[in-house]
Amino acid sequence: MDIFGKILGQFIDIIEWLDNTNDTLVYRFERQGNEIKTGAKLVVRPGQLAVFVNEGQVQQASSETNKGIADAFGPGTYELTTKNLPILTTLQGWKYGFNSPFKAEVYFFSTRVFTGQKWGTPNPIIMRDPELGPVRLRAFGSYALKVVDPRKMLEQLVGTDGRFEIDEVDEQLRALLVSRFAAWAGKSGMSIFDFAANYPQMGDALKEALHADFDEYGLGLERVLIENVTLPEEVEKALDKRSQMGVIGDLGKYTQFQAANAIEASANNPGGGNAFLDAGVGVALGQQMAANLANANRPQAATPVGAPPPLPSAEWFIGANGQQQGPFDAATLASMARGGQLTRETLVWKNGMVAWSAAGSVAELSSVFGQVPPPLPPQ
Repeated sequence: MDIFGKILGQFIDIIEWLDNTNDTLVYRFERQGNEIKTGAKLVVRPGQLAVFVNEGQVQQASSETNKGIADAFGPGTYELTTKNLPILTTLQGWKYGFNSPFKAEVYFFSTRVFTGQKWGTPNPIIMRDPELGPVRLRAFGSYALKVVDPRKMLEQLVGTDGRFEIDEVDEQLRALLVSRFAAWAGKSGMSIFDFAANYPQMGDALKEALHADFDEYGLGLERVLIENVTLPEEVEKALDKRSQMGVIGDLGKYTQFQAANAIEASANNPGGGNAFLDAGVGVALGQQMAANLANANRPQAATPVGAPPPLPSAEWFIGANGQQQGPFDAATLASMARGGQLTRETLVWKNGMVAWSAAGSVAELSSVFGQVPPPLPPQ
């Protein structure tokens, strides 16, 4: 082999990336002396894009190769010529006939969806809940992203990094998620009691709010999941007590039940029971049961058992000015007699009387006039 063939043998003629990682977003192809042979093979596998960079500038690929992605080679196998890489017409290094080499960097981008990226609030977020008032809460979840614009990503994030992994940008993306979640929770007006029922809607709202932020880095936010929203431990305990009280309902019956359980547990604990405690609880429980039995057997009415019902009062009618008035009871007649509306001559009647009679002649009404002085004697 002559020296010309040895030199050409050092040039790269196959450019490809076999990704054996799960977290690499961008990989810069390793090449010797930046020399790539004209006519070399470029292999771009499904889920990849390839971009050529010369002197810090992204080189444009032909429209037949970019598969709708500007400046990038989509999946496929290409022979690098001036037809699919126009920059070759101006990149002339050593002139070795038709196979002149050129210098360029090749970046491969993984376009698969990176799922299961975790996010969460490192510190509690303060918000005003419509039911509980000011509360502190924390949120946790995951998100999925993918590369959508290689040029933007190369310029904004990758730079000269030969292997750009997702953890290099993960912290920044998590900060964006937390910031947007805090802003959304603060102005949503939704109670934390309704959060769980609206996790999908909350995730969609965050995705929409973060679209511009991710697009600035050439990334697409595919999905945002909210897995849990929690309150401080002391607040959760208070809510648990509140729920327990709602479930228990009758605190008196619950106390009896707890006392009975305590006695049973103590009795089943050989050598560990407390005799004085058992006796005290037993006495208290017995007193409570006796009181309940007494209340259950106590008559509802205050009238002693066996006492006759009160006699109904008589109903009287009076005749005044040719008109019948009444009925009145004896107490009312006595009041009328004291006021002068009823006299001994006033006609009265009640059920059982044969005819109307003067009030003064009815023996039952003698007490009505007992408090009324007789008429004054004539002077």
